Amino acid sequence: MSDKLRVAVLGATGAVGKEILELLASRNFPLKHLKLLASPKSAGKEIEFGGETLKVEATDSSSFDDIDLVLASAGGSTSRAWASQIVAAGAVMIDNSSAFRMNPEVPLVVPEINPDAAATHQGIIANPNCTTILMGVAIYPLHQLQAIKRIIVATYQSASGAGARAMEEVKLQAEAILQGKKPQPEILPYPLAFNLFPHNSPLNDAGYCEEEMKMVNETRKIFNAPELKVSATCVRVPVLRAHSETINLEFAQPFSIKQARDLIAAAPGVKLVEDWDKNYFPMPIDATGKDDVLVGRIRQDISHPCGLELWLCGDQIRKGAALNAIQIAELLLEKSWLKPSVPSKIA
Repeated sequence: MSDKLRVAVLGATGAVGKEILELLASRNFPLKHLKLLASPKSAGKEIEFGGETLKVEATDSSSFDDIDLVLASAGGSTSRAWASQIVAAGAVMIDNSSAFRMNPEVPLVVPEINPDAAATHQGIIANPNCTTILMGVAIYPLHQLQAIKRIIVATYQSASGAGARAMEEVKLQAEAILQGKKPQPEILPYPLAFNLFPHNSPLNDAGYCEEEMKMVNETRKIFNAPELKVSATCVRVPVLRAHSETINLEFAQPFSIKQARDLIAAAPGVKLVEDWDKNYFPMPIDATGKDDVLVGRIRQDISHPCGLELWLCGDQIRKGAALNAIQIAELLLEKSWLKPSVPSKIA
């Protein structure tokens, strides 16, 4: 196979799809051919890429012929609908949806954490949930030195997690409120401008929502730690882009604050942001558009001798979705792992 790939972006007109295109260009991804795919209602739209004007095509049964790699960001139902055909065509799908994340036959990969898992793929590699990725790259360096016993995390998730239309809705709601009008929610269930609410994904019998359980189950899979204790509370906040998280970690033994800072400062994909004199730590406005996850306010948990507290902000669309997918693709090329090592058992 040539070093240059024939790539299809499935969901090319969405927020993550657009970010994927920007990253393919800015990172000089070795493209032989690029195909933009979306729903029939988006077919015919034109998108500028690399000095060319590319036309968006409606996805159909011939879309994956002569394609090496599919970067999918069109939602779980779309990924499930086309997965078998993509694999049968001999392409690899890196999927941003939740459709295959917990399938035992599908690796769930964050290149800074478990790159070798990508070698086991059978034609599909899953991209984790955005909040899971951001947390994982921040705390895995600590876990490598001393295994984490328990994670308590609260997320502050921006409108971008619900897509471009949700971001626009927050702007319109803010404008309405400032004009003394009542904000009208359409994409999100409740007004988000000047407001916040617990994540509105479906609740289980224990009272945890789907978004929270993604963090629990995906972290265990990525860390290869099925017994890891994780509890999450996910909240939607009136920020346009970039998610934030406050994380409490429990270890078996005390963890040196200096050592934690040194490990995080040296970790790939992470930037330590701390100015204690100015009380300046990571903020969504600083993380927006950045590749790195910004981590700071690392401190001893005063309620537990073996506990650490930290705060992070990361761009949900970038590292939380598009960039992680591109990094997986780059990993496949670097390691010559594009072709599956075993026949697919995936339906």
